[in-house]
Amino acid sequence: MILKAVIIEDEKHSRETLKSMLEEFCRDVKVIAMASSVQEAVKVLSIYSPDIVFLDIELQSGVGFDVLEQIKDPSFEVIFTTAFEKYAIKAIKFSSLDYLLKPIDLDELQQSVEKARTRMDTNVYREQLDTLMQSISRGSVRPEKICLATTAGMEFIAIDDIIACKADGSYTSFLLKDSSTLLVSKHLKEYENLLGEHNFMRVHNSYVINLKEVKKYYKSDGGYLIMSNDMQVNISPRKKDDLIEAMKRL
Repeated sequence: MILKAVIIEDEKHSRETLKSMLEEFCRDVKVIAMASSVQEAVKVLSIYSPDIVFLDIELQSGVGFDVLEQIKDPSFEVIFTTAFEKYAIKAIKFSSLDYLLKPIDLDELQQSVEKARTRMDTNVYREQLDTLMQSISRGSVRPEKICLATTAGMEFIAIDDIIACKADGSYTSFLLKDSSTLLVSKHLKEYENLLGEHNFMRVHNSYVINLKEVKKYYKSDGGYLIMSNDMQVNISPRKKDDLIEAMKRL
């Protein structure tokens, strides 16, 4: 099956480079149109029915999210492209959506195309887009929900419902207020970075905790915490002072 693609990019060189990469290395993708501005993109997307849209986040006439706001009920996959690791990337990661950093790596491009091809649940995808757009429309880097890709599918979790994240090899376990646990195939470091501005803190090699869910702090035995679910979390010696300061700021 041939996937129809639209490229939205304001730099001509970047447009042509991506088009060439798709034509040469993604033979099952056909670029049916390109646009360089928000207005042109909205017009193109109203005429064509692409399967995939490669959407530059920062356009000279606005931002890529302006395009999505003007498209009612988008039926295409979006792969964001950007040259900058800015706040929008964090919002995209919270939604578990795909993005490519420029200059675009060929392997990452091919992986993104394949993921778009194999995505089955369009309702889940729309919820991911909704989660992203709500964050962007509030002008906030503090979304209320995070989308977690588990072995069973996508889970949309309220950030306030997370008690702690625990390293489990190359995976991360999310321990939730309802006593359930979700296993996600990403390293704990990923969530340390994402959740840091939501009153989460890494207190041990194995744990990132929700500071609001700390019930007790004990200095004995090297220092440990009791969380709201009564689980015990040891504290790394080098994290003690930072933890105490963070708790004072809550």
